[in-house]
Amino acid sequence: MARTRLRYPAFAALALAFAAAPALAQNAPGVTDAEIKIGNTNPYSGPASAYGTIGKTIAAYFNKVNDEGGINGRKINFISYDDGYSPPKTVEQVRKLVESDEVAFLFQTLGTPTNSAIHKYVNVKKVPHLFVATGATKWGQPKKFPWTMGWQPNYQSEGRIYAKYLLDNKPDGKIAVLYQNDDYGKDVLRGVKDGLGDKAESMIVAQASYEVSNPTVDAEVVQLKASGADVFINIATPKFAAQAIRKAGEIGWDALKIVNNVASSVGAVLKPAGLENAKGWYSTGYLKDYTDPAWKDDEGIKHFEAFMKKYYPDGDLNSSFTTYGYSAAQTLVHVLEQCGDDLSRENIMKQAANIKELELELALPGIKINTSEDDFFPIEQMQMMQFNGERWEFFGEVIEGKLG
Repeated sequence: MARTRLRYPAFAALALAFAAAPALAQNAPGVTDAEIKIGNTNPYSGPASAYGTIGKTIAAYFNKVNDEGGINGRKINFISYDDGYSPPKTVEQVRKLVESDEVAFLFQTLGTPTNSAIHKYVNVKKVPHLFVATGATKWGQPKKFPWTMGWQPNYQSEGRIYAKYLLDNKPDGKIAVLYQNDDYGKDVLRGVKDGLGDKAESMIVAQASYEVSNPTVDAEVVQLKASGADVFINIATPKFAAQAIRKAGEIGWDALKIVNNVASSVGAVLKPAGLENAKGWYSTGYLKDYTDPAWKDDEGIKHFEAFMKKYYPDGDLNSSFTTYGYSAAQTLVHVLEQCGDDLSRENIMKQAANIKELELELALPGIKINTSEDDFFPIEQMQMMQFNGERWEFFGEVIEGKLG
């Protein structure tokens, strides 16, 4: 009996000690000692298929990471499905990724209408919805949607930058705007109007929207030119932006022309539009341009070139979509490395909101990534640039476009 009495208090003390100890973090579904399962949707087909290059670049970058030992010893299993830029298809594919494939989180799901379709679902499920490939302002609402975070500069800030440039350089301009009829197009347009302030009503003389189901935007461009505008702002995804640039050239529209950043790729947009038609157009950028001789000795560009030649030899070195995918993937790797061995969904999101002064290899000098629990806009700086017929040339200072 004495022996039993001695053991019981010892056992009780041990049990109490375990009860008082903090619970070990439980890793997310899709995380094992060997791998991290990451989900993605991209439009490898359909009207926005030019963006498919981004998904292919990301997959190639993760292959590089895996060859180098993975993330803290875990290999990345990147599962990317084609959604054709169709919101219903995105919903179907994302449900499959979350409920069947059991990915740890979603990364770089592409498109404003497509991400809008899954926005509430992933937040209800508490699945990290990281660095979405769209600049809509709605991706920066940490209090309302704490599981969704953007990556690229938001469209509203980009629109404000264009407005500032016009007010400084063409304050009496008559502006015509082509825009995609969704949150993406409306966000850029809203930014332009915000930036113009009291002059918006007098300066914007014509607007025309289009649907992604439209075959072309040729009629809209002709209509906008007929307004007598001497400034043309082209807020479109690659296929339609290229059509608009080509049509504006064909009809001889002599105007100051601006195309939004998401359609500034030389390979995917300007070449199909005709480089002669694209010459003189303006845009904004935040990543180095591989074709710019100013970066020929840059270490980041050299690393990018070596990566492309080894891991994505069929990819276009001249495309801004490959530099974009490379840079977005590097940002995620930084976050996962910060997570250490705690790969719970809560900690993945916590670390995504804890990026401090991160300088990506391909970011323009002075552009740094910062996030916090109250700031879900990782990149908030851009620089104006103009196409010279062969490549983009940056000019002016890096401009802060922070909202609020």
